[in-house]
Amino acid sequence: MPAILLAGPTAEPLTLAEAKTYLRVDHGAEDALIASLITAARATVEALTRRVLIEQSWRLVRNAWPASGLIAVPANPLKALTAARLIAADGTETALPLDAFTLDTARLPGLIRVARGAVPNPMRPLAGIALDITAGHGPNADHVPSPLVEAVRVVLAHFYEHRDVAGASAAFPARLDALVAPFRVARL
Repeated sequence: MPAILLAGPTAEPLTLAEAKTYLRVDHGAEDALIASLITAARATVEALTRRVLIEQSWRLVRNAWPASGLIAVPANPLKALTAARLIAADGTETALPLDAFTLDTARLPGLIRVARGAVPNPMRPLAGIALDITAGHGPNADHVPSPLVEAVRVVLAHFYEHRDVAGASAAFPARLDALVAPFRVARL
């Protein structure tokens, strides 16, 4: 089931000032580079853990309702279902009632249970269902577990220090795995 990012986070786990302090950079010549490395470091930690650190909006696209009625969410932790629609062959959309869905936000990966009798089947065979969700630990860095913020720092420093290095010498430090391992979301 594809997950499409609709809106990224409104903040990063580290501010530019925090990142520059961590990297011991006291000039502004590389501010744009460091800002882009913060984003890359967050995205890397998200990929390693299969977690969204700061709230983001995602669209889940499906071809059909699952026989079990359970949809495992690929963007975690699941916070909310904001919209559900069926998409017709001509592209017109029909909104579905959100009360036909129940969310299990306590588990990872999060689950969406669809009341099969309360929703019609999709009107086209491919990508006929669109579910918009919000996922993430919270709206800002204060909600992100501190080991994951530290993991972002480790990746940021690694990217900054090895920006011109390719190959095995550019491998992540071993401590990164220790920071992210307890937070990895298992695949179902």
